[in-house]
Amino acid sequence: MNEERYELIVIGSGAAGIIAAIVAAREGKNVLLLEKLSSISSKLKATGGGRCNLTNTLSNEDFMARFGRDGRFMQDALADFDNKQLVKFMDEIGVETHAPDGFRIFPTSHSSATIIAGLQAEMDRVSVKIITNQRVERLLLVGQQIEGVKTQESIFYASNVVVATGGLGYPVLGAEGDGYNLAGELGHKVTELSPAMMPLKVKESWVSECRADTIAKVELRVDLKKHKKLRAKGDLIFTKTGIRGPVVLDFAREVTPLLKKYGEVPLLLNLTKGKNEEEITKHLKAQALKNTDATIVELVSTLLPEPLSIELCKIANCQLHKTLTKQSGKSRAKIISLLAWTPLTVNGHDGFRLAMITRGGISLKEIDPKSMQSRLVKGLYFCGEIMNLDGPCGGYNLQWSFASGYMAGKLLSN
Repeated sequence: MNEERYELIVIGSGAAGIIAAIVAAREGKNVLLLEKLSSISSKLKATGGGRCNLTNTLSNEDFMARFGRDGRFMQDALADFDNKQLVKFMDEIGVETHAPDGFRIFPTSHSSATIIAGLQAEMDRVSVKIITNQRVERLLLVGQQIEGVKTQESIFYASNVVVATGGLGYPVLGAEGDGYNLAGELGHKVTELSPAMMPLKVKESWVSECRADTIAKVELRVDLKKHKKLRAKGDLIFTKTGIRGPVVLDFAREVTPLLKKYGEVPLLLNLTKGKNEEEITKHLKAQALKNTDATIVELVSTLLPEPLSIELCKIANCQLHKTLTKQSGKSRAKIISLLAWTPLTVNGHDGFRLAMITRGGISLKEIDPKSMQSRLVKGLYFCGEIMNLDGPCGGYNLQWSFASGYMAGKLLSN
C-alpha cells in the first residue's frame, strides 16, 4: 500500500477545499487534494444553474444576519475574507466579476467553468497535488492528533487534514455524506440533516393550471401556531406539483424540518404584493367602475395572471362570467380573502436529489470559529457546507465556503 507524507491533506474539491489548498500552498506548504470523483468541482460547476453566484454586496453584519442565530459564527472568517476579498482573490486568478443587479456578484462570463479554470490554474501554479478517484474511508489518529487518511488504495500522512466534503444535496454530483461519517467516527456530533434550497410539492392540484407565470414579491408564511414567525418574500413559480422560485428555495430550509415533524406544513401566500383585504376590495371596486361589464375573472386578472385568477375564482365559487356585483356575498368575501392570503399545503419534496444545500451538519460547538479546527481532534479542520450553518439563495453559501476554507488554509500556512 502506497504511503506518502504531506503538510496538509484536503478532502473534497469544492470551493472550501480548493481555496484552503491554494492558501496553504501559496505559503510553500506541501498540499494534497483528494477527490473521490474523476474530476474536480462537480457541484461548483452546477452552482446557480452554471452561472455561479459567488457572493453578494451586503455588509458583513447584514450577511451574517441572513444565516439566523448562528450567523455570528462566521465573524472571524468574514473579517479575513469577505465579499471584497473574494472579488480580489478572483481577480488575482484571472476571473473578472461584476454585480449586474447591484447585489449578486457573478463572474462576468456568467459561467462556473471560468471559475473552475481559474482555480485549477492557480492550484497548478502553487503546486497543489490533486489525486482524483480517491474515496477517503477513514481518518487516522495518534491519540487526539490527526495523522493522515486512508483511501481505498492508499494511506496518505499529514498532521493537518481539512474535511470539505459538502452536504447531501445532488448525490449525482458526488454528495453522499462521507464527511459526516468521517467526523462521526471521531466523536463529532452531526445534527439532524434536511434537504434545503429546493422546490416543494403541495397537496392542492389547482397549482398545475398556473405554470405559465412568475408571481413577483410573494410573501410566504407558515400557518402553524408554534411557527407563525417563519416567513419569506420573493418571486414564486407554480409547477405541475407544487411551487418553486427564489422565495421557495429560500423558505424550503425552514419547511423541510417541519415537514419531517408534522407530515404536512400549511402555508399562507400573499400573491398581491402585500395588499390587504381592504386594499384589494378598493382595487376591485375601482376596476369595476372603470369597466362595468368586466367579469370577476377580468377584475382579478388586474392583480394576477389570468390562469391563477381563474383558479382562485373557482375556489371561491365565483360565477366566472359574471360581474363583481352579480357574485354572491359569500363568494365576494371569499375571493377577497384568497387574494390576501392563499392557503397551500406542503406535503412533500424530492429529497436530497434536487436539494442545492443541506440544513444541519457538524455541530458548531465542536469547531473553533477562529480557525475552523476541531475542538476534539488537533489538526482536523472543517470547511463549508459540512458544518451546521446554511444561508439563503444569493451567494451566501458559496461566500461562506470560500471564507471558511480561506481561514483554515491561512491558519495552516502559519
